[in-house]
Amino acid sequence: MSSAIRRLSGVLVMSAAALTSLSASAAGSTIDTMARIKETRTITLGVRETSRPFSFVNEQKQGQGYTVELCLAAVDEIKKELKLPELKVEYVVVSGADRIPKLQKGDIDLECGSTTNTKARQEQVDFSYTVFVAGMRVLLPNGTRVETTKDLDGMTIALTKGTTSEKLFNQLNKSGEAKMQLVQYASNGDAFKALREGKARAFAQDDALLLGLTSKEKAQDSLSLGGMAFSVEPYGIMMRKGDTRLGSIVDRVLSRVYASGEIDQLYAKWFQTSSLSIPMNRLTRDGFKRPNKEAGVAMLLGYSI
Repeated sequence: MSSAIRRLSGVLVMSAAALTSLSASAAGSTIDTMARIKETRTITLGVRETSRPFSFVNEQKQGQGYTVELCLAAVDEIKKELKLPELKVEYVVVSGADRIPKLQKGDIDLECGSTTNTKARQEQVDFSYTVFVAGMRVLLPNGTRVETTKDLDGMTIALTKGTTSEKLFNQLNKSGEAKMQLVQYASNGDAFKALREGKARAFAQDDALLLGLTSKEKAQDSLSLGGMAFSVEPYGIMMRKGDTRLGSIVDRVLSRVYASGEIDQLYAKWFQTSSLSIPMNRLTRDGFKRPNKEAGVAMLLGYSI
């Protein structure tokens, strides 16, 4: 081997090593959330504005709700793990469309909302153990029935951008099973308002969220859920892909809350109130007994969510 070739080989080896080191460093910097939390003594939680009873904000723009409380339990554990006397919690409002981008960019550390664990999303983010299992249905004016997909024919359907309902109903529309006019809105609140104002005949979303909105707006006398369930929607707390240390803490806390029975009191606090009653379904209960991260499934024509 000539000296020139040896020098070139050496340069290539050094360059490859440098690139490998740089890539590892970059990858590490994007998922080393715990180190950043320790340095800044701050953790940022992504919350929703209108995802009652899971996640919403009060007048002080602080997060509240069932999933937010589970995240705050994890925050207490993080504080102990890092031996921090104080850990500041900041809240950032996210929407269905921007929750994953904000998580990936580092604008939030945990997403504490009503996000379905799907196989497509698993390619972008990590999920905690399942915290609740919903079913996708439509909210309708009383007297309107949706028992089959054919009942949707000709309807104007309100959808929230960036949600599994938006994806599934677009797939359904393209299949020809039902021909609908689909209208996307920025938030659940906007879609619900469109239904109330007659701009849409139905609002497709997860049943617990629909019931939460109906309860908050005191619309139980005029709106009700359709009979057909379109999918199974297991909710999880989202974190950045590969954020294993943070993820293990969140899962450890959830396992403890489930095993101790604390989850029953928390569930009753948010789902069994004077204005809202959502009995714990079998899939949610099974998730507490046997913590899992199973992805959601669409029971309709094998559509993916």
